[in-house]
Amino acid sequence: MKILVINGPNINMLGIREPEHYGKETYSDLVAKIQKHCDIKNVDVKIYQSNHEGDLVDEIQKAYGNADGIVINPGAYTHTSIAILDAVKSVNIPTVEVHISKLSEREDFRQISYVRLACVKTITGHGTDGYLEAIDYLTEGK
Repeated sequence: MKILVINGPNINMLGIREPEHYGKETYSDLVAKIQKHCDIKNVDVKIYQSNHEGDLVDEIQKAYGNADGIVINPGAYTHTSIAILDAVKSVNIPTVEVHISKLSEREDFRQISYVRLACVKTITGHGTDGYLEAIDYLTEGK
């Protein structure tokens, strides 16, 4: 199975940015954690991060015919990007939305998720373990 993990803006700043919401793990720690989990599960994983909306859309489109599932943390684009929503809808690949912090306990504007409309599941507030839960969901069909 091939899974694409996509991270949006500021996820590369993990461990630095608001550790009270996002924890102290760095982005390198997250990448290593995902890779180790996928190695154990015999999953071919590609991990991608960009701070640019169009680059994220391009990466989603490249997944068409090349990935069996997508795990996406669109970062701040969660609340603003119809382009990312449309890209996920276009490729028709099972996609799980992940958020490290618990959005329901954050600011009002963070309650809106456009990408969620195209996702088979949303995992929020489980820290970086949410990525592993998303991979398990996609690979085990749970």
